Amino acid sequence: MNIHEYQAKQVLKAYGAPVAEGVAITSADQAEAAAKQLPGPLYVVKSQIHAGGRGKGKFKELGAEAKGGVRLAFSIEEAVAHAKEMLGNTLVTAQTGEAGKQVNRLYIEDGADIARELYCSLLVDRSVGQTAFVVSTEGGMDIEEVAHATPEKIHTIAINPEAGVTDENVAAINAALELTGQAAEDGKSLFPILYKAFVEKDMDMLEINPLIVMENGHLRVLDAKVSFDGNALYRHEDIRALRDETEEDAKEIEASKWDLAYVALDGNIGCMVNGAGLAMATMDIIKLYGKEPANFCDVGGGAGKEKVAAAFKIITADPKVEGILVNIFGGIMKCDVIAEGVVAAVQEVGLKVPLVVRLEGTNVELGKKILNESGLAITAADDLDDAAQKIVAAVA
Repeated sequence: MNIHEYQAKQVLKAYGAPVAEGVAITSADQAEAAAKQLPGPLYVVKSQIHAGGRGKGKFKELGAEAKGGVRLAFSIEEAVAHAKEMLGNTLVTAQTGEAGKQVNRLYIEDGADIARELYCSLLVDRSVGQTAFVVSTEGGMDIEEVAHATPEKIHTIAINPEAGVTDENVAAINAALELTGQAAEDGKSLFPILYKAFVEKDMDMLEINPLIVMENGHLRVLDAKVSFDGNALYRHEDIRALRDETEEDAKEIEASKWDLAYVALDGNIGCMVNGAGLAMATMDIIKLYGKEPANFCDVGGGAGKEKVAAAFKIITADPKVEGILVNIFGGIMKCDVIAEGVVAAVQEVGLKVPLVVRLEGTNVELGKKILNESGLAITAADDLDDAAQKIVAAVA
């Protein structure tokens, strides 16, 4: 689960991380009062969407010369003007794709005198099985280019979970970021704080870009991007309360209600599969034959008829879907249950696109019998290769 920047800063501030004062707003009418709560005279007006690259983004409605989604304001009046121009418009960044995201929230923050911009993130480094700091002296809007062109400027410091962030770890991070004096002293407290927040809140990723050294020598978290492990949210009611469903795909929201692993994609062939590995293989073979999957949908090993029907309805609700491939290997999940769910869903919502079903495993013959006797326009497939070729040909 992702949250907004201002929410991420609230979480980090509760752990003691240094962040600037700021106020979140949802209406331009709130901008003046929000700015007056801050020291000034410099204000930063930030679009709050679940995507990076906001500073370099452009608003669709404002033309090619429009300023980005993060703007400086040198007066309260200018902050208000920015708010009026940004709220309700669509911000397109490198991470949103051409569709962009509508800006429904802004964060007006107190400005900072920046001496240096650094990069700092935490994630689970699967190569060593530990949480790791990933840091660079080259922070700011071009970090992706830094990682591509000069990877030697990116440093990874793994943290032993039994020891936590040690003095040696802090020294290594300080050295990698070339921190000295007051900034290095701040690092001694900040880096353990970030690790503690990451672990205790079951974060998937914590990215601070930039982490700045101010003119007075102190460190400050200038931006924060946080995502959480969805499987651990039951332990964090405070984090669940931060969810903004307006930033999520409606189909993914509905899927979460049924405990379905569903991710919307940009293709035109809907997929319903049981098992993540089989789902990946199914998407790969669709691409092999020249088409693109419209989704990743894993109904899991223990789904019942109702859950299967719900998954089918979610897939058919996507207007991009021109054909559907159901690929089930029956182990714990029985093929007849899948067949009953598919038939029930088709009878309820109708079938407006080609449907190819490949079943194999437990109760496969019974499953095929249910499909064959349904009277529905369902194309059976003998194996995965056959299924992929049939659905690709059906939507060609």
